[in-house]
Amino acid sequence: MPFINVKTSVKLSEQLKLEIENKLTEAIPLLPGKTSNYFMCAVEDNISMMFHGDKQPTAFVEVKIFGKSTREAYTDLTAAICDIMNDCAGVAPDYCYVKFEEVENWGFNKRLF
Repeated sequence: MPFINVKTSVKLSEQLKLEIENKLTEAIPLLPGKTSNYFMCAVEDNISMMFHGDKQPTAFVEVKIFGKSTREAYTDLTAAICDIMNDCAGVAPDYCYVKFEEVENWGFNKRLF
């Protein structure tokens, strides 16, 4: 039940948003036990953001998962996300934060997992 929320200062076309979503879908199995079956993502673009004291293309990506994963898996997914944001939105890896959150209770279809 992963959810990835991408916020970026870059104005993206619908095609680029879809490309980011598709690449994130392909990357989610980097987290052991996670698949695209219950994967959800959102891409919010053209947000006013500043990082390192300037207005370069920037991204903040939140990854929420049901349960836990490993530091190694988070490192691998961070690298993949930074590559995706660089390739699709021109956000340099040193202008991309990735935050991970492990969620204990996750509801879906009128029940908890």
